[in-house]
Amino acid sequence: MARAAIPGRLAWRVARLAEARQETETARTLVFDVPDWPGQTAGQHIDLRLTADDGYTAQRSYSLSAPDRVELTVQRIADGEVSPYLTDVIGLGDPVELRGPVGGWFVWRPGTERPVLLIAGGSGIAPLMAMIRARRRSGDGTPFTLLYSVRTPSDVYFADELRRPDHGLTVALVYTREAPDGWPRPPGRLAPADLAHLGLAGDCFVCGPTGFVEAAADLLVARGHDPRRIRTERFG
Repeated sequence: MARAAIPGRLAWRVARLAEARQETETARTLVFDVPDWPGQTAGQHIDLRLTADDGYTAQRSYSLSAPDRVELTVQRIADGEVSPYLTDVIGLGDPVELRGPVGGWFVWRPGTERPVLLIAGGSGIAPLMAMIRARRRSGDGTPFTLLYSVRTPSDVYFADELRRPDHGLTVALVYTREAPDGWPRPPGRLAPADLAHLGLAGDCFVCGPTGFVEAAADLLVARGHDPRRIRTERFG
């Protein structure tokens, strides 16, 4: 997810890959060991920098998908400079440079008590998953609803974890291209009907591709959500 960083504000640290697992055919979750990591708030992101043997550097920003460790969930972009390396090449113990955590607007902290609605499109689930995990880890009882839009069932990130019972968390999936057999909703883009049965949340967090985020935010406002309580992150 591309975002603007503030140059000079944070120091670069050398991190090494400690764990890796495949999320989908095109996405991989990576856990890094980072010396002197200061910790993060759910929803924040990091800057990651790769340097080639000839000195060429490429830098990208990625959301943290966990609240208590440096975990990134990266989707491969076919013509990308950084994501193919992270999803297909990097091995355990290999180094990268990280800077962060970054961001103070698109964050959730336990104890706010207001019901939360999370809306994710594709890989936009990453920072919202950090919020879900922060809630569970802290024992916070705030009601959470996740509305997650993906193309097909095989594109669901964190599928096993989202299927587990989690008191106070409601998960609703929207498939845009192919739905499971017997699924009550036909494939299609997020629509007003998908929000009609959801209550009005105290805080809304929306993350995904730019077009998806704009459409979802418009649906929330039309539904009656307070625009001041709608926080968005977009990439593309």
